[in-house]
Amino acid sequence: MRLDPVEFRKAMGSFATGVTVITVDFENEIHGMTANAFTSVSLDPVLVLVCVDRRARTHAHLHARQRFGVNVLAANQRPISEYYARPFQTHTHAEEEAGARFDRTTHGTPVLHGALAYLECRLHTVQDAGDHTIFIAEVEDVVVRSGEPLLYFRGKYQAIGPPIE
Repeated sequence: MRLDPVEFRKAMGSFATGVTVITVDFENEIHGMTANAFTSVSLDPVLVLVCVDRRARTHAHLHARQRFGVNVLAANQRPISEYYARPFQTHTHAEEEAGARFDRTTHGTPVLHGALAYLECRLHTVQDAGDHTIFIAEVEDVVVRSGEPLLYFRGKYQAIGPPIE
């Protein structure tokens, strides 16, 4: 019996996730992609992973640069998520089209203004996995800000609801 890919996508869409934008500096240009396949891996050492489609432009840049940022998006950053989710986008108009503004770390890694959290990562391990690559990275720095997260559930953006008592 072959698994139906549509049903698999529906099942995975039932798992609510936060939304991140992975950023990388490549040849003095900011490149990025929206990702919700992101998670922590280890506390000692501090490792995270992100799964990236091999067809994504950012994929080659992550391999080449070996350093990237993970920006956890705030509830008001949906336009930024949508902008960086576009396939084959060059991202040269991120500020004008989506309101995305960046600073850079001492390593040159782009940091998105207004993100709830930022993790600066150095590539640790790469693993092929079907049509994606799993990038495991060591976290070298974090910044955490207050605010509400942008969530993704069943193919739609969501806001966090009241706590369940």
